[in-house]
Amino acid sequence: MDILDRFVTLWVVIDPIGTIPVFIAVTAAMTATQRRNAAFMASIVSACILLFFLVLGQILIDALGISLLSFQVAGGIILFLFALTMIFGEAKSETDLHATDTAEKQGDKPLPAIFPLAVPSLASPGAMLAIVMLTDNNEVAILDQAITAAIMGSVLAVACVFMLLADPIIRLIGHSGAAIISRVMGMILASVAADAVLTSIVEIARTGAL
Repeated sequence: MDILDRFVTLWVVIDPIGTIPVFIAVTAAMTATQRRNAAFMASIVSACILLFFLVLGQILIDALGISLLSFQVAGGIILFLFALTMIFGEAKSETDLHATDTAEKQGDKPLPAIFPLAVPSLASPGAMLAIVMLTDNNEVAILDQAITAAIMGSVLAVACVFMLLADPIIRLIGHSGAAIISRVMGMILASVAADAVLTSIVEIARTGAL
């Protein structure tokens, strides 16, 4: 998978644009300094979580005796279902804010930079699976894994910039524009996920490996 493919995959699953409405909603009552700190903290926490899966994700899979090809098929299916929620489901802002409201009703008030900004908005389940699939220790060299980590970092850096510029961006494209862009990204992710599943199935059929 070349650099562009990796960038597109990580861009879609992290979805920096879709995070903008979430950021605006959960930081509405904050001061400018608090909003800026929340953007930086959310980016750093999500980067740490995804780096954990990049470094240790496959080790955990190997320890459980799961074939990476099987994991790629399962991961591709889950990514495809995740893409369907982006296309047909509620906008990210609606689902994440509902989760925040539920937590607050239960008396649990997590720091907004951690939830829902870092998880599940930036470090989503789809992003965790994607980062493992992109860093196969048996096929991907350490240099390529480092490049994937750098690409991930660049996408999160863009997400951080978007959060810092959330107000003018949302005024420019509107909530409807953000929803449209999120659904287009869902279509792209569905294509990437289908390709991952088909490629893995063909490899399993060719090698007989499981």
